[in-house]
Amino acid sequence: MKKLVNYCSMIFLLLVATSQVKAQSVDVVIRENGTERKESIDLPKSMTYPLDSLLNDWKAKNYIDLGKDCSTAEINPLFSDSVYIDRLSRIPAVMEMPYNDIIRKFIDMYAGRLRNQVSFMLSACNFYMPIFEEALDAYGLPLELRYLPIIESALNPSAVSRAGASGLWQFMIGTGKIYGLESNSLVDERRDPIKATWAAARYLKEMYDIYGDWNLVIAAYNCGPGTINKAIRRANGETDYWKIYNYLPKETRGYVPAFIAANYVMTYYCDHNICPMETNIPASTDTVQVNKNLHFEQIADLCNVPLDQIKSLNPQYKKQIIPGDNKPYTLRLPIEAISTFIDRQDTIFAHRADELFRNRKTVAVKEISPSTRRATTAVAGKGKPTYYKIKSGDTLSSIAEKYGVRVKDIQRWNGMSNTKIAAGKRLKIYK
Repeated sequence: MKKLVNYCSMIFLLLVATSQVKAQSVDVVIRENGTERKESIDLPKSMTYPLDSLLNDWKAKNYIDLGKDCSTAEINPLFSDSVYIDRLSRIPAVMEMPYNDIIRKFIDMYAGRLRNQVSFMLSACNFYMPIFEEALDAYGLPLELRYLPIIESALNPSAVSRAGASGLWQFMIGTGKIYGLESNSLVDERRDPIKATWAAARYLKEMYDIYGDWNLVIAAYNCGPGTINKAIRRANGETDYWKIYNYLPKETRGYVPAFIAANYVMTYYCDHNICPMETNIPASTDTVQVNKNLHFEQIADLCNVPLDQIKSLNPQYKKQIIPGDNKPYTLRLPIEAISTFIDRQDTIFAHRADELFRNRKTVAVKEISPSTRRATTAVAGKGKPTYYKIKSGDTLSSIAEKYGVRVKDIQRWNGMSNTKIAAGKRLKIYK
C-alpha cells in the first residue's frame, strides 16, 4: 500500500485526466443483498457518437461499404444472465470480466440501439487493431486492452472531446506531452494512430505498475489517478474497483462496465445478429522523412494523391503543413507515391511555395525622411515654453498671430497632425 501511495502521489502531480467530459446518462437498476436501487450513470462519450459522425473519416468513407454483404438484423436476441456469465468467462483474457446488472445494461446498449455503431467498429478494427496489438504486445500488456479506444473514441481518429481530449486514445494535451506526443499550432501527435498507441501502451503499463489491478488502471485512464486515489481513501484503502465504485465519478462508474461490454460484443457479435460492414483494406503505405516546410497541396498536385487521403494518412498535421524547417517529420503516403515523392522532392518543395507559405522570415521597415514624416510627437522649440489655454472661438491662426509664430510651428511643438483645436485644451508655445 505504501508503494501505491508514493507512486500515485508522484503521478498525480504529473498527469491530468485523459477524458473528463459530461455525457448522456442511463438509468441502471442494481440488485444487491436482496434489494434493488436505481442509479443514473453517465455514458462514456463514445457511446453518444452518431453513426454519421463516425463515417465522416476518409478511410471509413472510402473503404467501408455500409450495406454490402452485411446481414445485421434489427432483432437483438435476449439471453439469460447465465449465458452472459458463461460467455464472459470463456473470453481468453488476463483481465477480469465479471458480470452484473450494470454490465448487462451496457451489453444491451451495444447489442441494441448501438448495433449499427458496433457493425462500423467491427470493420474499422481492420484499420487499427494491428497497430494496437503490436504496441500492447511489445509492452507485455493484455491484448483485450485493444478495445479501450472503442470506449474512448468509437475508433474515430478525429474524435475531440469537449474537454479537449483528442485522437483514438483521447489524450489530454498535458498527458500527451508527458508521454512524448508533440502538440503545437501545426502538429498534434495525439491524432497520430501509431505514436498515440505507443504512448497509451506506456501509460497503461505505468498505471499497472502502480495499481496492480487492470480495472483500476482503465478507470484511472478515464478520470485520472488522482480521482482513483481519492476513491481508494474514501473506501478505507480498498483497491477493488467494485468496492470503490460508489466513490467514483458517474462516468467512471460506467467506464469499466462499458469496457467489459465492448469486449463481450466484439467477441459475440454474431450471436446478436450483428455483422461487420464490408471493408476493403487500404492500399499499402510507407513513410519518408521531410526536412523542409511542406504543404499537403504541393504533394497532391505533383504526386497524384487526393488531398483528403493525405490528410487521413497524416492526421497529426493540423493545418496541412509539415514544419520540416523546424526538425525532421514523418510523411505517410501510399506506397506507389513514395518513389514519386523521392524522385521529385526538390520540385515538390518549390511548387507554389510563395503562395502556400505566406509567413515572412524578415520584414524591412522603410525610414521616412524628416521632411515627409508626419509629426507624431511634440518637438521642442527654441526659448522657454509658455502654455496657452484655448478659448471658445480661437483658431490656430489667431493664436499663432498673437504670439508671432507660425501655425506649423505650433503643430510641430504639440504633435498635431491637423489644425483642429478644442476649447479648454492647452498648447505649448516657444518664444
